[in-house]
Amino acid sequence: MPEQQANPASRIRIAIPNKGRLFEDCHDLLRRMGLEFEAHDRKLSALVRNVPAEILYLRAGDIPRYVAEGRIDLAITGLDLVKEHHMRVKILEKLGFGKTDLVVGVPEGSGIREVRELNGKTIATTFPNISRAFFAKKKVKVELVVVGGAVEVAPLAGLADAIVDLTASGSTLRMNHLMPIATIMRSEAVLIGQTRPRKEARELVRILSVRARSVIAASKKRYIMMNAPEDRLEMIKLVVPGLRSPTIMKLTEPGMIAIHSVIDDADIWSVIHQLQDIGATGILVFPIEKMIP
Repeated sequence: MPEQQANPASRIRIAIPNKGRLFEDCHDLLRRMGLEFEAHDRKLSALVRNVPAEILYLRAGDIPRYVAEGRIDLAITGLDLVKEHHMRVKILEKLGFGKTDLVVGVPEGSGIREVRELNGKTIATTFPNISRAFFAKKKVKVELVVVGGAVEVAPLAGLADAIVDLTASGSTLRMNHLMPIATIMRSEAVLIGQTRPRKEARELVRILSVRARSVIAASKKRYIMMNAPEDRLEMIKLVVPGLRSPTIMKLTEPGMIAIHSVIDDADIWSVIHQLQDIGATGILVFPIEKMIP
């Protein structure tokens, strides 16, 4: 339905972070889900042309609250923020990008190597609720100092003995002479919705959730094609079983077959080397744009 013909009551609101590590990936996902819109770094919203929806650009930390309050129908934000703010929202899909770890970090020269050694220490963080629950579970008494940003600077400035913060690769910690001693949680971008979506939005939220699921599933898979001796088929099926079973076609060359299958992207090189050892040739690998289970 073109957006200009949509009933305003049926138009859904989709929120994504207005900046930061998730911004570009969110745009990419929405477009791969088939949404057509014009984005601008100075605009606070964008109307979707081919679906009755509006995209709003909000602070990532505010998004769970707006969804829980019923102001936003569908949103993308970090799992860490959903857990931190304890909002009643439904996690519809884990999206596979924006992966980070929430860790406890200490100065390299502190001599501290275990969480229990932080008893009585001061911890700087932007995640006080998650941190409080973590240290309470460990039965370690700490004083939490909530900071607005640049958490890594806190130990250098003498504000804290350690930190709890997100890290993707650990490079920022190392640059500030910090080291992780514990991982509290693993986070990634998630698609969230209301626990009780409004009637007018329910069907479109379901449809878009299915689209997101298909895009994310496809991003983790690759389509592979090869030629191989027919007598090697059983060995190849053990390496590339496919979604259920590989597609097999006889070639004009006697004793040769073509095999098509789907494999995990993470295993691609290992699978290719195994196939070569078995006798497969002409191996082709293609990305998959959408995959509906």
